[in-house]
Amino acid sequence: MARRPKSPPILPAAEARRIWLHAQRLDEPEPFGSGPEATRAAVAHLGYVQIDTINVIERCHHHILYSRIPSYRRSDLAQAQSLDKSVFEYWTHALSYVPTADIRFFLGAMKAHREEPKRWSAVGSPEETRKLLRRIRKEGALTIRDIDTDVLVEKAHLWASKKPSKGLLERAFYDGELVISARAGMLKTYELIDRHFGWEKKPAPASERQVVAYKLDRALRAQGVVSLDSICHLDAPAKKAVAELIAGRVRRKELVPVRIEGAEKSPHWASPEVLEAVAPTDAGLVHILSPFDPLIIQRKRLNLFFGYQHLFEAYLPREKRVYGYFALPVLLGDRIVAVLDLKTDRAAGKLLIQQWSWLAGEETPAAKAAIEIELARFERFQLALGSESEPAFAEVPPEEEDFAALRA
Repeated sequence: MARRPKSPPILPAAEARRIWLHAQRLDEPEPFGSGPEATRAAVAHLGYVQIDTINVIERCHHHILYSRIPSYRRSDLAQAQSLDKSVFEYWTHALSYVPTADIRFFLGAMKAHREEPKRWSAVGSPEETRKLLRRIRKEGALTIRDIDTDVLVEKAHLWASKKPSKGLLERAFYDGELVISARAGMLKTYELIDRHFGWEKKPAPASERQVVAYKLDRALRAQGVVSLDSICHLDAPAKKAVAELIAGRVRRKELVPVRIEGAEKSPHWASPEVLEAVAPTDAGLVHILSPFDPLIIQRKRLNLFFGYQHLFEAYLPREKRVYGYFALPVLLGDRIVAVLDLKTDRAAGKLLIQQWSWLAGEETPAAKAAIEIELARFERFQLALGSESEPAFAEVPPEEEDFAALRA
Protein backbone atom coordinates (compact mmCIF):
# COMPACT_ATOMS: atom_id res chain seq x y z
CA MET A 1 0.00 0.00 0.00
CA ALA A 2 1.39 3.40 -0.99
CA ARG A 3 2.05 5.81 1.83
CA ARG A 4 -0.10 8.87 1.96
CA PRO A 5 2.00 12.04 1.93
CA LYS A 6 2.24 13.76 5.26
CA SER A 7 0.23 16.92 5.69
CA PRO A 8 2.40 20.03 5.94
CA PRO A 9 2.98 21.11 9.54
CA ILE A 10 0.79 23.89 10.92
CA LEU A 11 2.81 26.93 11.95
CA PRO A 12 1.25 28.87 14.85
CA ALA A 13 0.50 32.47 13.82
CA ALA A 14 2.74 33.86 16.56
CA GLU A 15 5.68 31.82 15.30
CA ALA A 16 4.98 32.84 11.69
CA ARG A 17 5.04 36.48 12.81
CA ARG A 18 8.37 36.06 14.58
CA ILE A 19 9.91 34.42 11.51
CA TRP A 20 8.71 37.24 9.25
CA LEU A 21 9.82 39.95 11.68
CA HIS A 22 13.26 38.37 11.92
CA ALA A 23 13.50 38.16 8.13
CA GLN A 24 12.53 41.85 7.95
CA ARG A 25 15.06 42.65 10.69
CA LEU A 26 12.39 44.34 12.81
CA ASP A 27 13.02 42.11 15.83
CA GLU A 28 16.16 43.84 17.11
CA PRO A 29 17.17 47.48 17.60
CA GLU A 30 20.12 47.94 15.21
CA PRO A 31 20.35 44.95 12.85
CA PHE A 32 22.50 46.61 10.17
CA GLY A 33 24.73 48.82 12.31
CA SER A 34 25.06 52.49 11.40
CA GLY A 35 26.42 54.81 8.75
CA PRO A 36 26.36 54.56 4.94
CA GLU A 37 27.37 50.88 5.01
CA ALA A 38 24.21 50.09 7.00
CA THR A 39 22.10 51.55 4.20
CA ARG A 40 23.79 49.36 1.60
CA ALA A 41 23.39 46.30 3.82
CA ALA A 42 19.71 47.00 4.52
CA VAL A 43 18.81 47.38 0.84
CA ALA A 44 20.84 44.27 0.00
CA HIS A 45 19.01 42.22 2.63
CA LEU A 46 15.49 43.48 1.91
CA GLY A 47 16.02 43.25 -1.85
CA TYR A 48 14.25 46.53 -2.53
CA VAL A 49 13.10 49.68 -0.74
CA GLN A 50 10.04 51.31 -2.28
CA ILE A 51 10.11 54.96 -3.38
CA ASP A 52 6.99 57.12 -3.18
CA THR A 53 6.21 60.79 -3.70
CA ILE A 54 4.03 61.36 -0.63
CA ASN A 55 5.77 63.45 2.05
CA VAL A 56 3.12 64.14 4.66
CA ILE A 57 5.89 62.76 6.83
CA GLU A 58 9.37 61.90 5.52
CA ARG A 59 9.23 60.00 2.23
CA CYS A 60 8.81 56.27 2.54
CA HIS A 61 12.27 55.22 1.27
CA HIS A 62 13.89 57.20 4.10
CA HIS A 63 11.24 56.01 6.58
CA ILE A 64 11.75 52.31 5.72
CA LEU A 65 15.51 52.61 6.23
CA TYR A 66 15.07 54.58 9.48
CA SER A 67 12.88 51.75 10.84
CA ARG A 68 15.88 49.41 10.60
CA ILE A 69 18.75 51.87 11.09
CA PRO A 70 18.09 54.05 14.17
CA SER A 71 20.90 56.48 13.30
CA TYR A 72 19.92 56.68 9.61
CA ARG A 73 20.56 59.94 7.74
CA ARG A 74 19.28 60.90 4.33
CA SER A 75 22.85 61.54 3.21
CA ASP A 76 23.61 57.84 3.74
CA LEU A 77 21.22 56.90 0.93
CA ALA A 78 22.55 59.71 -1.28
CA GLN A 79 26.07 58.35 -0.78
CA ALA A 80 24.98 54.79 -1.59
CA GLN A 81 23.25 55.96 -4.78
CA SER A 82 25.59 58.63 -6.12
CA LEU A 83 29.06 57.97 -4.67
CA ASP A 84 29.35 54.31 -3.67
CA LYS A 85 26.84 53.37 -6.42
CA SER A 86 25.86 50.33 -4.35
CA VAL A 87 22.13 50.92 -4.99
CA PHE A 88 20.20 51.99 -8.07
CA GLU A 89 16.59 52.75 -8.92
CA TYR A 90 14.37 50.49 -10.97
CA TRP A 91 10.94 48.89 -11.00
CA THR A 92 10.15 45.94 -8.74
CA HIS A 93 6.44 46.04 -7.84
CA ALA A 94 6.94 49.83 -7.76
CA LEU A 95 9.86 52.18 -8.31
CA SER A 96 12.41 51.10 -5.71
CA TYR A 97 16.01 51.23 -4.58
CA VAL A 98 17.64 47.93 -5.50
CA PRO A 99 21.16 46.57 -4.79
CA THR A 100 23.51 47.27 -7.68
CA ALA A 101 24.90 43.78 -7.13
CA ASP A 102 21.53 42.53 -8.45
CA ILE A 103 21.44 44.66 -11.60
CA ARG A 104 21.89 41.75 -14.00
CA PHE A 105 18.48 40.44 -12.89
CA PHE A 106 16.90 43.65 -14.23
CA LEU A 107 18.74 43.93 -17.54
CA GLY A 108 16.25 41.59 -19.22
CA ALA A 109 13.35 43.85 -18.18
CA MET A 110 15.23 46.83 -19.61
CA LYS A 111 15.72 45.00 -22.90
CA ALA A 112 12.03 44.10 -22.99
CA HIS A 113 11.15 47.79 -22.65
CA ARG A 114 13.45 48.71 -25.51
CA GLU A 115 11.79 46.11 -27.72
CA GLU A 116 8.24 47.38 -27.02
CA PRO A 117 8.30 50.89 -28.47
CA LYS A 118 4.49 51.10 -28.54
CA ARG A 119 4.57 51.26 -24.76
CA TRP A 120 6.17 54.71 -25.01
CA SER A 121 5.12 55.86 -28.47
CA ALA A 122 3.04 58.73 -27.11
CA VAL A 123 6.01 60.46 -25.45
CA GLY A 124 8.05 61.19 -28.57
CA SER A 125 9.93 59.71 -31.46
CA PRO A 126 13.07 57.54 -31.27
CA GLU A 127 15.00 60.41 -32.85
CA GLU A 128 13.97 62.74 -30.02
CA THR A 129 15.24 60.18 -27.52
CA ARG A 130 18.54 59.81 -29.38
CA LYS A 131 18.90 63.60 -29.43
CA LEU A 132 18.41 63.73 -25.66
CA LEU A 133 20.96 60.96 -25.11
CA ARG A 134 23.47 62.80 -27.30
CA ARG A 135 23.00 65.90 -25.17
CA ILE A 136 23.64 64.00 -21.95
CA ARG A 137 26.67 62.29 -23.49
CA LYS A 138 28.09 65.69 -24.48
CA GLU A 139 27.02 67.94 -21.58
CA GLY A 140 26.73 65.50 -18.67
CA ALA A 141 23.93 64.40 -16.34
CA LEU A 142 20.81 66.56 -16.19
CA THR A 143 17.44 66.99 -14.50
CA ILE A 144 14.10 67.88 -16.04
CA ARG A 145 14.72 71.45 -14.86
CA ASP A 146 17.74 71.68 -17.16
CA ILE A 147 15.51 71.22 -20.21
CA ASP A 148 14.07 74.60 -21.20
CA THR A 149 13.16 73.93 -24.81
CA ASP A 150 9.88 72.13 -24.14
CA VAL A 151 6.55 73.45 -25.38
CA LEU A 152 4.47 72.94 -22.24
CA VAL A 153 1.33 70.81 -22.43
CA GLU A 154 -1.61 70.20 -20.12
CA LYS A 155 -1.20 67.35 -17.64
CA ALA A 156 -2.97 64.14 -18.61
CA HIS A 157 -3.10 62.98 -14.97
CA LEU A 158 -1.83 63.98 -11.53
CA TRP A 159 1.54 62.24 -11.90
CA ALA A 160 2.23 63.64 -15.35
CA SER A 161 4.47 66.57 -16.27
CA LYS A 162 3.80 69.60 -18.41
CA LYS A 163 7.18 68.92 -20.04
CA PRO A 164 7.15 66.30 -22.83
CA SER A 165 10.85 65.71 -22.15
CA LYS A 166 9.92 63.97 -18.89
CA GLY A 167 8.48 61.10 -20.93
CA LEU A 168 11.66 60.87 -23.01
CA LEU A 169 13.79 60.68 -19.86
CA GLU A 170 11.55 58.02 -18.34
CA ARG A 171 11.56 55.95 -21.51
CA ALA A 172 15.37 56.03 -21.66
CA PHE A 173 15.45 55.14 -17.96
CA TYR A 174 13.19 52.09 -18.30
CA ASP A 175 15.03 51.10 -21.49
CA GLY A 176 18.26 50.95 -19.47
CA GLU A 177 19.95 53.77 -21.40
CA LEU A 178 19.85 56.15 -18.44
CA VAL A 179 20.12 55.70 -14.70
CA ILE A 180 19.00 58.02 -11.91
CA SER A 181 22.39 59.06 -10.59
CA ALA A 182 21.10 61.36 -7.83
CA ARG A 183 17.85 62.43 -6.23
CA ALA A 184 16.92 65.61 -4.35
CA GLY A 185 13.45 65.11 -2.96
CA MET A 186 11.66 63.85 -6.06
CA LEU A 187 13.92 65.75 -8.49
CA LYS A 188 15.94 63.12 -10.37
CA THR A 189 19.29 63.53 -12.10
CA TYR A 190 19.69 61.32 -15.17
CA GLU A 191 23.04 59.99 -16.37
CA LEU A 192 24.13 57.49 -19.01
CA ILE A 193 24.05 54.12 -17.29
CA ASP A 194 27.44 52.97 -18.64
CA ARG A 195 29.14 56.20 -17.55
CA HIS A 196 27.51 56.21 -14.11
CA PHE A 197 28.70 52.70 -13.27
CA GLY A 198 31.99 53.04 -15.16
CA TRP A 199 31.26 50.03 -17.34
CA GLU A 200 33.42 49.35 -20.35
CA LYS A 201 30.99 46.55 -21.12
CA LYS A 202 27.56 45.95 -19.63
CA PRO A 203 27.19 42.93 -17.33
CA ALA A 204 25.62 39.89 -18.93
CA PRO A 205 21.88 39.75 -18.21
CA ALA A 206 20.60 36.88 -16.08
CA SER A 207 18.68 34.13 -17.85
CA GLU A 208 14.92 33.82 -17.31
CA ARG A 209 15.53 30.83 -15.06
CA GLN A 210 18.03 32.80 -12.99
CA VAL A 211 15.56 35.70 -12.64
CA VAL A 212 12.91 33.30 -11.33
CA ALA A 213 15.37 31.90 -8.78
CA TYR A 214 16.34 35.44 -7.80
CA LYS A 215 12.73 36.37 -7.08
CA LEU A 216 12.23 33.26 -4.95
CA ASP A 217 15.50 33.69 -3.03
CA ARG A 218 14.85 37.39 -2.43
CA ALA A 219 11.46 36.57 -0.92
CA LEU A 220 12.84 33.74 1.22
CA ARG A 221 15.52 36.04 2.62
CA ALA A 222 13.21 38.99 3.38
CA GLN A 223 10.01 37.10 4.30
CA GLY A 224 11.11 33.83 5.88
CA VAL A 225 7.85 32.02 5.12
CA VAL A 226 6.60 32.61 1.59
CA SER A 227 3.58 32.02 -0.64
CA LEU A 228 3.18 32.43 -4.38
CA ASP A 229 1.36 35.70 -3.75
CA SER A 230 4.10 37.06 -1.50
CA ILE A 231 6.90 36.06 -3.89
CA CYS A 232 5.09 37.42 -6.97
CA HIS A 233 3.54 40.54 -5.46
CA LEU A 234 1.89 42.39 -8.39
CA ASP A 235 3.72 40.01 -10.74
CA ALA A 236 1.14 37.31 -11.51
CA PRO A 237 2.79 36.20 -14.81
CA ALA A 238 5.78 34.93 -12.82
CA LYS A 239 3.72 32.54 -10.66
CA LYS A 240 3.84 29.51 -12.97
CA ALA A 241 7.65 29.48 -13.23
CA VAL A 242 8.08 30.20 -9.51
CA ALA A 243 5.69 27.35 -8.61
CA GLU A 244 7.72 24.93 -10.76
CA LEU A 245 10.94 26.03 -9.08
CA ILE A 246 9.39 25.63 -5.62
CA ALA A 247 8.21 22.10 -6.48
CA GLY A 248 11.75 21.15 -7.49
CA ARG A 249 13.22 22.52 -4.27
CA VAL A 250 10.60 20.68 -2.21
CA ARG A 251 11.54 17.41 -3.94
CA ARG A 252 15.21 18.09 -3.06
CA LYS A 253 14.12 18.96 0.50
CA GLU A 254 15.56 22.45 0.15
CA LEU A 255 12.13 23.87 0.98
CA VAL A 256 9.43 22.59 3.34
CA PRO A 257 5.67 23.10 2.78
CA VAL A 258 3.94 24.65 5.79
CA ARG A 259 0.46 25.84 6.70
CA ILE A 260 -0.19 29.01 8.68
CA GLU A 261 -2.60 28.71 11.59
CA GLY A 262 -5.93 30.14 10.50
CA ALA A 263 -5.14 29.85 6.77
CA GLU A 264 -4.46 26.14 6.37
CA LYS A 265 -5.66 26.12 2.75
CA SER A 266 -3.12 28.72 1.63
CA PRO A 267 0.18 26.97 0.69
CA HIS A 268 3.37 28.41 2.16
CA TRP A 269 7.00 27.28 2.12
CA ALA A 270 10.16 27.89 4.10
CA SER A 271 13.73 26.70 4.27
CA PRO A 272 14.12 23.94 6.92
CA GLU A 273 16.56 26.00 8.98
CA VAL A 274 14.08 28.90 9.18
CA LEU A 275 11.60 26.66 11.00
CA GLU A 276 14.03 26.01 13.81
CA ALA A 277 13.41 27.87 17.05
CA VAL A 278 13.23 31.62 16.49
CA ALA A 279 14.28 33.89 19.33
CA PRO A 280 11.38 35.93 20.74
CA THR A 281 11.07 39.49 19.48
CA ASP A 282 12.03 42.20 21.97
CA ALA A 283 8.61 42.87 23.51
CA GLY A 284 9.45 46.51 24.22
CA LEU A 285 10.71 47.38 20.73
CA VAL A 286 8.50 49.95 18.96
CA HIS A 287 8.42 50.69 15.23
CA ILE A 288 6.18 53.33 13.65
CA LEU A 289 5.97 51.86 10.15
CA SER A 290 5.42 53.40 6.74
CA PRO A 291 2.33 52.16 4.86
CA PHE A 292 4.84 51.30 2.09
CA ASP A 293 7.09 49.28 4.39
CA PRO A 294 7.74 45.71 3.12
CA LEU A 295 5.93 44.44 6.23
CA ILE A 296 2.82 46.48 5.46
CA ILE A 297 2.56 46.77 1.68
CA GLN A 298 1.18 43.24 1.11
CA ARG A 299 -2.17 43.77 2.80
CA LYS A 300 -3.55 40.22 2.66
CA ARG A 301 -0.34 38.73 4.03
CA LEU A 302 -0.27 41.33 6.80
CA ASN A 303 -3.82 40.44 7.79
CA LEU A 304 -3.02 36.71 7.71
CA PHE A 305 0.05 37.00 9.95
CA PHE A 306 -0.99 39.85 12.25
CA GLY A 307 -4.78 39.88 12.13
CA TYR A 308 -4.66 43.54 11.12
CA GLN A 309 -6.26 44.94 7.95
CA HIS A 310 -4.39 48.08 6.96
CA LEU A 311 -6.33 50.82 5.20
CA PHE A 312 -4.61 53.42 3.01
CA GLU A 313 -7.11 56.25 3.17
CA ALA A 314 -5.30 59.25 1.68
CA TYR A 315 -7.56 59.24 -1.36
CA LEU A 316 -10.82 58.74 0.52
CA PRO A 317 -13.17 61.55 1.61
CA ARG A 318 -12.74 62.41 5.27
CA GLU A 319 -16.11 60.93 6.27
CA LYS A 320 -15.10 57.50 4.94
CA ARG A 321 -11.78 57.28 6.79
CA VAL A 322 -11.31 54.94 9.74
CA TYR A 323 -7.68 55.49 10.76
CA GLY A 324 -7.02 58.84 9.10
CA TYR A 325 -5.46 60.49 6.08
CA PHE A 326 -1.95 58.99 6.36
CA ALA A 327 -2.19 56.18 8.89
CA LEU A 328 0.97 54.48 10.18
CA PRO A 329 0.77 51.08 11.93
CA VAL A 330 2.62 50.82 15.24
CA LEU A 331 4.49 47.57 15.85
CA LEU A 332 5.14 46.79 19.53
CA GLY A 333 7.19 43.64 19.89
CA ASP A 334 5.47 41.17 17.56
CA ARG A 335 2.02 42.82 17.56
CA ILE A 336 0.50 45.75 15.73
CA VAL A 337 -1.18 47.60 18.58
CA ALA A 338 -2.17 51.02 17.25
CA VAL A 339 -2.45 53.18 14.14
CA LEU A 340 -1.31 56.81 14.13
CA ASP A 341 -2.31 59.43 11.57
CA LEU A 342 0.73 61.73 11.58
CA LYS A 343 1.85 64.84 9.76
CA THR A 344 5.16 66.68 10.00
CA ASP A 345 4.64 70.43 10.31
CA ARG A 346 8.12 71.45 9.21
CA ALA A 347 7.46 75.18 9.46
CA ALA A 348 6.38 74.88 13.11
CA GLY A 349 8.96 72.20 13.92
CA LYS A 350 6.37 69.72 15.22
CA LEU A 351 5.13 66.23 14.54
CA LEU A 352 1.35 66.43 14.63
CA ILE A 353 -0.80 63.51 15.74
CA GLN A 354 -4.02 63.88 13.79
CA GLN A 355 -5.58 60.69 15.17
CA TRP A 356 -4.49 57.89 17.53
CA SER A 357 -6.40 54.62 17.09
CA TRP A 358 -5.81 51.63 19.36
CA LEU A 359 -6.52 48.15 18.07
CA ALA A 360 -8.94 46.11 20.16
CA GLY A 361 -7.52 45.08 23.54
CA GLU A 362 -4.10 46.67 22.98
CA GLU A 363 -4.42 49.95 24.90
CA THR A 364 -2.36 49.85 28.11
CA PRO A 365 -0.40 52.48 30.02
CA ALA A 366 2.84 50.60 29.30
CA ALA A 367 2.13 50.44 25.55
CA LYS A 368 1.25 54.15 25.43
CA ALA A 369 4.43 55.09 27.30
CA ALA A 370 6.60 53.01 24.96
CA ILE A 371 4.96 54.54 21.88
CA GLU A 372 5.34 58.07 23.22
CA ILE A 373 9.09 57.51 23.67
CA GLU A 374 9.34 56.33 20.08
CA LEU A 375 7.21 59.26 18.88
CA ALA A 376 9.73 61.67 20.39
CA ARG A 377 12.56 59.93 18.54
CA PHE A 378 10.47 59.79 15.36
CA GLU A 379 9.85 63.54 15.59
CA ARG A 380 13.60 64.20 15.85
CA PHE A 381 14.14 62.05 12.76
CA GLN A 382 11.48 63.98 10.82
CA LEU A 383 12.78 67.42 11.72
CA ALA A 384 16.48 66.59 11.46
CA LEU A 385 16.01 65.92 7.76
CA GLY A 386 14.52 69.36 7.24
CA SER A 387 12.13 70.63 4.61
CA GLU A 388 12.52 69.61 0.98
CA SER A 389 12.54 72.06 -1.89
CA GLU A 390 10.37 69.79 -4.03
CA PRO A 391 6.60 70.40 -3.68
CA ALA A 392 4.78 67.50 -2.12
CA PHE A 393 2.35 65.36 -4.06
CA ALA A 394 -0.52 64.32 -1.81
CA GLU A 395 0.43 66.79 0.90
CA VAL A 396 -2.30 67.14 3.52
CA PRO A 397 -5.08 69.07 1.70
CA PRO A 398 -6.44 72.35 3.11
CA GLU A 399 -9.48 70.76 4.73
CA GLU A 400 -7.15 68.70 6.92
CA GLU A 401 -5.33 71.71 8.34
CA ASP A 402 -8.01 72.37 10.96
CA PHE A 403 -7.26 69.10 12.80
CA ALA A 404 -6.00 69.86 16.28
CA ALA A 405 -2.55 68.56 17.15
CA LEU A 406 -3.08 65.84 19.74
CA ARG A 407 0.34 66.18 21.29
CA ALA A 408 1.48 63.44 23.68
